[in-house]
Amino acid sequence: MRLYPTKEKGKRAFVLWIAMISAFASAAQEPVHQFSVQEAVEYAAKNSAQVRNALIGIDVQRQTNREVTAAAYPQASASISGNHYPNVAVQSFPNFIAQATYGVLQQEGVKDGNGNAIVSPSDFGIVQAQFGTKYNASAGADLSQLLFDGQVFVGLQARKTAMDFAAKTAEVTQEQIKANIYKIYYQLLAGKRQVSTIDVNISRLEKLLNDTREIYNNGFAEKLDISKAEVSLANLRTEKLRVENQLHNAYLGLKILMGMPVRDELVLTDTLPDQMHVEEALDTRFNYQERVEYEQLQLNKRLNEFNIKRYQLSYLPTVSLSASYAQMAMRNKFDFFKAGEPWFPSSSIGVRISVPIFDGFAKDARIKNARLQLEQTNNNLKGLELTIDKEIAEARVNIKSAIATMQYQEKNMQLAEEVYNQTKLKYEQGLGSNLEITSAQGELTTAQNNYYAALYDAISARVDYLRSTGKL
Repeated sequence: MRLYPTKEKGKRAFVLWIAMISAFASAAQEPVHQFSVQEAVEYAAKNSAQVRNALIGIDVQRQTNREVTAAAYPQASASISGNHYPNVAVQSFPNFIAQATYGVLQQEGVKDGNGNAIVSPSDFGIVQAQFGTKYNASAGADLSQLLFDGQVFVGLQARKTAMDFAAKTAEVTQEQIKANIYKIYYQLLAGKRQVSTIDVNISRLEKLLNDTREIYNNGFAEKLDISKAEVSLANLRTEKLRVENQLHNAYLGLKILMGMPVRDELVLTDTLPDQMHVEEALDTRFNYQERVEYEQLQLNKRLNEFNIKRYQLSYLPTVSLSASYAQMAMRNKFDFFKAGEPWFPSSSIGVRISVPIFDGFAKDARIKNARLQLEQTNNNLKGLELTIDKEIAEARVNIKSAIATMQYQEKNMQLAEEVYNQTKLKYEQGLGSNLEITSAQGELTTAQNNYYAALYDAISARVDYLRSTGKL
């Protein structure tokens, strides 16, 4: 007998299948990040490729400092060596043995068999002999300690400044990314508000289009009025699509800037400030030290000064201490590990003083080059001061102008909305024409676009002002 599933069982299987699909879909869902602007900056500080490389630069400098410090520590090494000489080298030398023998015989007055005194020949000739063994081995250790080197001494002094310079370089990178994140973040918030405004306008136009169709059906409007409303609606929908595409690209740009995977979802939790005041741009108090770029350049100046000092001290002698100890063995057979066979010790202790005398003016060239680099850094500092003054002056003018323009455009947008509402009311009461309401809608859209453009400019101007004054 063949069994078929009942209808109830089929429903249960379908529900189970849907549940499994939902579970897999939920598991495959990409991470969602809900960030305030400060949280976005903190995320970038940990994940941005530029910031991570800058932080790695600090670790690189730390290891460089360890290398400099190592020069002041004792240096120890050990070595083991072995040599095999299949053919021991033959050396030629005067026959000093015969010469010494004749000398003794003459001194003692020894005579030959004929009774004559022995006389040394004029030439004793050359003797060839092998010196050495077929197998040699040695094992030993060497220890050295630098007692004084002016360049190493200055390098030890410069370690902290070098670390500060690397840290400040990373801070400059972080601030640049922070400024860009602030701009994009708040511009995205403004763009989302603009989309909401466009949605309200679309709803208004959809209602206007429906009303116009009703009036047309009752014979109180022309077909042209419907067409105008449809054109205006299509323009608004196109504008919304354009703004949404810009927002999508801006989200991608913000994710890349933060080091966030593109597939992750990013939700902005902050809101736009209700107001931006001109008063914050009226504070004229400023110290160049508040700009990280200026601090970075000052640290670079300190490193230049250390360079000059380092090359100047290279004229002084260097002093080092060394010691060595070794055990050596010589064999004609390879029996170095045989018990009882002798190994011979060798040791030494020495002090080396190296006095520079003439190096072809290389040290002089290094010192002059370092002084020129210091002069360049001083010029860069003066140039940066002028640039900072210019940036602050421009930022103050821009933020005042941008906020004033934004406030003016906001009032203009509110006025355009009032005009539209009054025109719409007249149109609904039969006292106005479709042309008037279409014109009012166009003016409102223009005023809104102008306002959001001014809002974008005000946001950028405020970020630029805060960054120029080192207060971001």
